[in-house]
Amino acid sequence: MQDFDRHERRMWSGDGVPAAYLRGFAGLCAGAVPALLDRVAAGPGLRLLDVGTGTGSVAAAALALGATVTAVDGEPQMVKVAAERLPEVPVSHALLPGLPFADREFDAVTANFVVNHVADPVAALAELRRVVRPGGRGAVTLWHGGANRAMDLFGEVLDAVAVERPLFPSVPVAFERTPEGLAGLLTEAGWQQVEAAELSWTYRVDPEDWWAGPAGGVANIGLVVSTQPESVLAALKRAYDRLVADRLDADGRLVLEACAVLASGVRGPAGVRVVGGLPGTQVFG
Repeated sequence: MQDFDRHERRMWSGDGVPAAYLRGFAGLCAGAVPALLDRVAAGPGLRLLDVGTGTGSVAAAALALGATVTAVDGEPQMVKVAAERLPEVPVSHALLPGLPFADREFDAVTANFVVNHVADPVAALAELRRVVRPGGRGAVTLWHGGANRAMDLFGEVLDAVAVERPLFPSVPVAFERTPEGLAGLLTEAGWQQVEAAELSWTYRVDPEDWWAGPAGGVANIGLVVSTQPESVLAALKRAYDRLVADRLDADGRLVLEACAVLASGVRGPAGVRVVGGLPGTQVFG
């Protein structure tokens, strides 16, 4: 678990990562935000904690709906960017599963594409549950393990230039990145009335902004691309330009199909922690 956590800190702590992430990847991740906030009934008066806020997409959308938002992220640079973008929102540094908040402090909690970035997903989901009042809701997302095509383009680019892909540490707790798999994690963490479903959307982005992610060191692909010698980096960019040419719309924007998993649950009555799905329910589809 320590190896995985060290890798995560390395993956997101580069100097230019927040700016590069904001140019392209943030927009892709934002595609799940409306459904995420709908699951927690975000609106006026809701006290919402957004965990792993990144550059603040979920927090901004919840704020626009009238919610009272607090946000945290595990990377100080992301905290700085989110705080600058959203001066109305208290943004602080915190790592799951150790949130600096009291039990039952919030009405709802969200974590957009965060569960796969923690060493112990069940412990993280239990911590999200801890800070929500009885009857409050939590909603989380992660990329689908078998149906997400948005990132495949970068794999094609690496293959075109025969760049070797290193073996990075994976989440120590194995689980299926499907509705059933994510729902199982929430149930194990004590959430009740668990529901999970697939989300699909189309993301359109300037191809130069999409390339900014790996070139700027964002995520695992960024660790591969941004550390290449200049000659290899130039070859990768040429391959990228060639491969995106037939994936552009009439406005010259790159068209990417995304698929994620969304799951939500309710914290049960005070003092009750449900394990194994009873008396809560699981709904898949």
